[in-house]
Amino acid sequence: MTDNMETAELQLKPRAVTQRRQNRSVMYQRIVVKLGTSVLTGGTPKLDHPHMVELVRQCAELYRQGREIVICTSGAIAVGRHRLDFPDIPNTVTNKQMFAAVGQSRLMQMWERYFEIYGIHVGQILLTRADVTNRRRYLNARDTLHTLLEHRIVPVINENDAVATEEIKVGDNDNLSALVSTLAEADLLLLLTDQPGLFTADPRTHPDAQLIPEVHKIDETVKALAGGSVSGLGVGGMATKLQAADVARRAGADVVIAAGSAPNVITRIASGESVGTRFPAIENPLENRKRWIFAGRKPKGCVVIDEGAAQALLKNGRSLLPAGVIAINGSFNRGDTICIEGPDKQELAKGITRYASGDLYQIAGLHSDQIEAKLGYAYGPVVVHRNDLILL
Repeated sequence: MTDNMETAELQLKPRAVTQRRQNRSVMYQRIVVKLGTSVLTGGTPKLDHPHMVELVRQCAELYRQGREIVICTSGAIAVGRHRLDFPDIPNTVTNKQMFAAVGQSRLMQMWERYFEIYGIHVGQILLTRADVTNRRRYLNARDTLHTLLEHRIVPVINENDAVATEEIKVGDNDNLSALVSTLAEADLLLLLTDQPGLFTADPRTHPDAQLIPEVHKIDETVKALAGGSVSGLGVGGMATKLQAADVARRAGADVVIAAGSAPNVITRIASGESVGTRFPAIENPLENRKRWIFAGRKPKGCVVIDEGAAQALLKNGRSLLPAGVIAINGSFNRGDTICIEGPDKQELAKGITRYASGDLYQIAGLHSDQIEAKLGYAYGPVVVHRNDLILL
C-alpha cells in the first residue's frame, strides 16, 4: 500500500451516490465514450464483436433518452494487423501507419454496421494534434463535431495514425478523448479500459489494493499510483488516463475511469451510479479560448519567475511581465505555448508567449518600459497576457 494514502484527496469515499452527483447525472447530456484497444479486443489480438455490439446497445439506450454520444475509438492498428494476418515485420512507425491505413476503414465499417442495428447514423472524424493546435482548424473541427451532434449523428473519432508524424501525433487515445471532450464541450468523459479504475496500489502486485471511488485533485501523490496497461495492446496506461482526466475536468467535464467489461457500464455511469473512479469537473471550467490553449498545444519551452511575479499571477490575476522572469528554458517563438514555473520549479501556469525565447533572454528582469530600447521593437508590455494564460 502507498504510504501517502492518508491525504484528503485519496480518502476512500462512501459508494452511495450523493445528491450532488444525482443532480449532476441529470446534466449528462453530452457524453464522450473512449474505448481502448484492450476493451474492444478483450485482451486478445482480435476485435471482440459481440462486446462491441453490447457497447453500442448501451450507447443506443442513452441516445433514445435524448443524450448526445461521441465515440472515441482505438483499434485501427489492431484491425489492420488482423486483416493482414499478423505479418512478422518490424514494429516501425511506417508499418504501424500501414496497419492503421488498412484497419481504419474496416473499423469504421464495423461501428457503422453496429449502430445501424439501432437506426443510428455515424460520422467519422480523424484528428491529429495539428487539428487542435491551429486555432482555425480547432474551430473547424469543433463546428463539424457540433453539427453532427445537432443532426443526431454519432461522431466516431480516432487519431489519423496513417499520416500522423511524431510532431503532430496526440500519441494515445486517452489524451485524444480529452481533446474531443474539450471540442465537444462534453458533460462527461468515460475512459473505459482493462482496469476497474484507479487503485491505492497496483492491483496486479498488491492483492490488498482498494479501488478509489473519487479523486478531487490530481497531484503527484495520485500520479504515483498510475501503472501500465495490463493487456499491452494499447498505447496508454493509467498515467495517460490521469493526464486526460486533468484536461477534461478543467474543461468542465466529469471524468470516470472504469472497466469496459463491467455490465451496463456506460448506462450505469451516465445515470449517476458510482462505478470506477470519478474525477469531478472543476467548478469554474475554462472559457473556450483557454480550453484550446490548455488542451491543444504542447509547451515549447518554459520560463521561471520570481516569487513576486508568482503571487501576482496566482493571487492578483495579473499578466506576466518581463521583470518577473528569472530564467528561460528551451527554444520557442512568439505565439508558442510555454509553461510558467515558480522559483521552486513548481509548474504554475501555461500560456501563449508574446516574445520568442531569444527576445526574453534580453529583456528578462527589465521593466516593461525598457523593452523597446533593448530590442528596438516591442510587442507590448507583457510576456504572457492574462487572457492567454491558464493557472494550473
